Amino acid sequence: MHPPVPSRSTPPPASAGPAPLLATVVGAARRRARRDGDRQVDTAHLLHALVESDPETRAAFDGEQRVTRVLGYLVQRSIGYGLRWQRSAEGDGAPSPLPAARAGEGAGRRTARWSPAAAAALEEALRRAAARGEEHPRGLDLLAGLAADPTSRAGEVLRHAGIDPPVLGARALALAAALALPEGDIRSLPDARF
Repeated sequence: MHPPVPSRSTPPPASAGPAPLLATVVGAARRRARRDGDRQVDTAHLLHALVESDPETRAAFDGEQRVTRVLGYLVQRSIGYGLRWQRSAEGDGAPSPLPAARAGEGAGRRTARWSPAAAAALEEALRRAAARGEEHPRGLDLLAGLAADPTSRAGEVLRHAGIDPPVLGARALALAAALALPEGDIRSLPDARF
């Protein structure tokens, strides 16, 4: 008898911990950027990989309907409004024009650059984990880092999906703190609504 094949949404084994999860998210974001023809890994790539990979992150959205709506907007990045993102870089100021990747251009080349906002979100995740005394950040730390910049592409996607980024960020931080308690006591999680 063969063991069941894990689905895409199957969480990593409990012994894997947050470090392999974050590595999975970063790797998936890089692959998504390459597949989308983007020259940078941006906050929307990170958000997409995070929501697909981490059940704790999905729980912070307070309902599958919100998760579905966010994923719907993220899927659209390769069609519709996402095409304009291929021609610009996510950054603090006005977007820097970048040529859109042609079919087959750079196939097999690794996306090496991170947008400033994506790099800041990853740094924030590491800082938040360290503040709790944890060696590795959780997906919730990264979610809070992504939500901290409502002007980023991830912030734009969240707003389009009807989610207030600061409220989501606060909820993610509260859930991460509760999960860090000895028994993962989530009774202290605020009942914030979007």
